[in-house]
Amino acid sequence: QAYLSYSNIAALTHLAGKPGWDITKTLENVSVKIWTHEEGAVLSFKVEMQVKVPSHVAFSLLSDFSLRQRWDRHFLTCEVLQAVSEEEKIYHVTSGPTAGHQPRDFVILVSQRQPCQPQEPYTVAVRSVTLRTMPPRPEFCRSEILCAGFQIHSNSSSSCTVCYFNQVTSGVMPYLTANLTGSSKSIEDTALECIKFLE
Repeated sequence: QAYLSYSNIAALTHLAGKPGWDITKTLENVSVKIWTHEEGAVLSFKVEMQVKVPSHVAFSLLSDFSLRQRWDRHFLTCEVLQAVSEEEKIYHVTSGPTAGHQPRDFVILVSQRQPCQPQEPYTVAVRSVTLRTMPPRPEFCRSEILCAGFQIHSNSSSSCTVCYFNQVTSGVMPYLTANLTGSSKSIEDTALECIKFLE
């Protein structure tokens, strides 16, 4: 478990630090930028949001995945399966069907870390794990998250930059195909809901 949580945080830090991110969209009047990064068959995206709350407040709200349904409509249900430690929880998440696809579910490890140094971000890292007590169920298509999560950088005592990252696999693709053909509407809408929820 210690190795899994370490590699979860390390994978997100590595993804965030990769060179070669291309900005694909900046929303007018709203502090949202969408970036993509392609490497072989793996597509990653980053959503950068300017939020008018202190970084520690954004961190406490975003690290609690039971609150996620309040702003992310892709999350239908989210329950804690296991509290591994104060900084680590395993959740079971379900999301609704998309055109031609049955509902999906995920078993994810969420690892949270506070910064050790003032200039470091708060981190909430997400990856899929297997849990014997939660085998795949026939009514869901079990999907995998390779690497996802948030980095929260403090801008001032009352504002921060929230960056959401996701490495996209075929399991998450149905939700994103529309976005990646040019209308990144779903990503935008979710980002705007996230900002509204945090503020």
